[in-house]
Amino acid sequence: MLNKPTDYIASLAKGLQVIECFRAETPRLSIAQVAEMTGLDRATARRCLLTLHRLGYADYDGKFFQLTPRVLRLGMGALAALPLPQLVQPWLDQLSEQIHQSSSVSILDETEIVYLARAAQRKVMSIGLMPGSRLPAHCTSMGRVLLAALPETEMRALLDRSDLTPRTPRSLTDPEEIIARITQTRAQGFAIIDQEVEMGLRSIAVPLYNAHGKVVAALNTGLPAMQAEPEDLAQDYLPALLKVQAGLRRVLP
Repeated sequence: MLNKPTDYIASLAKGLQVIECFRAETPRLSIAQVAEMTGLDRATARRCLLTLHRLGYADYDGKFFQLTPRVLRLGMGALAALPLPQLVQPWLDQLSEQIHQSSSVSILDETEIVYLARAAQRKVMSIGLMPGSRLPAHCTSMGRVLLAALPETEMRALLDRSDLTPRTPRSLTDPEEIIARITQTRAQGFAIIDQEVEMGLRSIAVPLYNAHGKVVAALNTGLPAMQAEPEDLAQDYLPALLKVQAGLRRVLP
């Protein structure tokens, strides 16, 4: 809260105004354009832009300025401080709009996955899924991705404690067969489930990494089995999932 005029740094405010001018639709701007967009005079806009250039936050070709990746440092600390569900929800919303399917993010809690965030295009399961919902890890695409990220002994110990009672006629119940699928998931970087959780539901999942390369969650999309064969899921949906995976890797703590 500002208590007196000296609590306000006008030059900082002007610099932030200048940075906010650079957007997807306006990545390269001249001094005149920045002055017009901010309402600053040309001399002030010029000083702000040249300061950003000198500090490495902007490139300058003699006419146009463009922000450099260094500007990401200004926001990474704040992004990393946000809770995981708040960080991933906008990405899920955008993903679901793009692929026209529901998408979710979950974490592993012992033998189950726990949903942290979800963007639903339509109801794909008979049970209602929402943040806090739980499903067995061994027979879900997100669960197998998360199990694949564990050391082998820890993964086998979790399976030993899991209830492998089949949920559908397609559910795998042989521990060694489940381990083989998890091993395959680890090798290929994604998991596909074909109606093992519920008849009529197929899903594909990928791990979510933080900036240090550690798996911190899983991302999936699920859809009615009539819409795609298991062998088509990777071709149709994996590229979009991997794009979100790469984007979140830069911001997840």
